[in-house]
Amino acid sequence: MFIPALIWYALFAYWPMYGLIISFQKYNIVKGIAGSDWVGLKHFIAFFKDPFFPRLMRNTILLNVYGLVFGFPIPILLALCFNEIRNVVFKRITQTISYLPYFISTVVVAGIALTFLSPTTGVINAFLERLGVDAIHFFQEPGWFRTVYTTLGIWQSAGFSAIIYFAALSGISPELYEAARIDGANRFNQLRYVTLPGMMPTIVIMFILNLGSMLGADFQKIILLYNPTIYETADVLNTYVYRKGLIDFNYGFATAVGFFQGVVGFVLVYAANWISRKVNETSLW
Repeated sequence: MFIPALIWYALFAYWPMYGLIISFQKYNIVKGIAGSDWVGLKHFIAFFKDPFFPRLMRNTILLNVYGLVFGFPIPILLALCFNEIRNVVFKRITQTISYLPYFISTVVVAGIALTFLSPTTGVINAFLERLGVDAIHFFQEPGWFRTVYTTLGIWQSAGFSAIIYFAALSGISPELYEAARIDGANRFNQLRYVTLPGMMPTIVIMFILNLGSMLGADFQKIILLYNPTIYETADVLNTYVYRKGLIDFNYGFATAVGFFQGVVGFVLVYAANWISRKVNETSLW
C-alpha cells in the first residue's frame, strides 16, 4: 500500500533535486545539465552581492513574520470557538463557511481583492468616502501591500487550517473534562488546563512546519497583486526567481536562489525541532 506513495515522492520530490546542479552551472538548454559549463559558486556570490538582496530578504521575512504573528493564532482560535458551539447544525454551517475560501482559486481571490479595493469602484473605498476619508490606492502605495497580503492569506486559509486543530481537540479524552469539572474547574480553567495542553503538540508541529517556509511566499498571489510601483514592499525571493528564471532565462541564477531558500528552510526546521524536543519533548523526529 505504501509503494505508490513511495514512487510518487521518488519521481516528483527527490528525483527533481538532481536539477539543483544547475545552480553551479552556466546552464544551456541545448547542452543540458551534462554538457553545461561549471561556474562554481558564481551565481550564489552574484545573488548575495545583488543590490536588491536586502530588499528581497526584508520583504520575504516580514511577510512571513506577519503571517506567523497574525495568521498563525487565528485557526487555533477558530477551532476553540467551533469546539464551544453546542448546536451541531450551526457548527457545521459555520465550519463550512470558514473553510470554503480555501477552495477558491488564487486568481479569483486576487480578482476579488482588486475589485473590492479599487480606488474608484471598490466597496472599501466607497465606504471610506462616506465617512469623509479620501480614497486609498491600496495597490499603488507600498505601505498597504503587507496588510492586504496578510489579510487575504488569513481569510483564505484560516478555516481550512482550523480543521487540523479541531481534529486535535477531538482527540482529547472527555474523561479529562469530566475530571476537571469534578475538581471545580470552570470553562476557562478547562480551556487552560485541558484543551490547550491537549492541542499543544499539534500547535508545536504546525509552528515548526511554518518556520520552514520563512523564505517562501504565496508566489501566485503576489504575482497577481503586485506591480513595479509597490516593489519596495511586494517584491520577494519567489517573484525575483520568476523574473530571473522565466523572463531573463537565467536558469542557473534562479536555481541558486531556490537552493538558498531550501537550505535556510531546512536549517530553521531542524533548529526549531531540536529546541522543541529539548524544551517539551514534542518534535517532528
